[in-house]
Amino acid sequence: MKANLKTLKKHRIYSEEFKLQIVHDFESGQFSVIQLEKLHGISNPTIYKWIYKFSTFNEKGSRVVEMKDSSTQKLKQLQTRIKELEAIVGRKQISIDYLEKMIDIAKDEFDIDIKKNSNTPQSTGSKHIKKH
Repeated sequence: MKANLKTLKKHRIYSEEFKLQIVHDFESGQFSVIQLEKLHGISNPTIYKWIYKFSTFNEKGSRVVEMKDSSTQKLKQLQTRIKELEAIVGRKQISIDYLEKMIDIAKDEFDIDIKKNSNTPQSTGSKHIKKH
């Protein structure tokens, strides 16, 4: 004969000191809610409830947004990439200014309009061009 057994729902009771420690760990940035959940085996909603109850920064009705380390790292990488691209653009602009100056000098010294594409004779290589 089998006994009619009910599965007992485990109901754990945590001390206020423990709850405050969890909230402190979260607020200090030491752990994310997901990390605390896995570390202590506490459900995600329970941890958020404690944060809203005991936190000095978060109030009920406001949303707690966590920036993951990967998000922070990605942001830093993007900022670094922006700086690199700005430096590249600066160097390219210097190069463009230099080449435009060379074109102006070629026009003045050798009477060649490099910017004008039509009816321009092809280069004969390294032969010197004599001014008439």
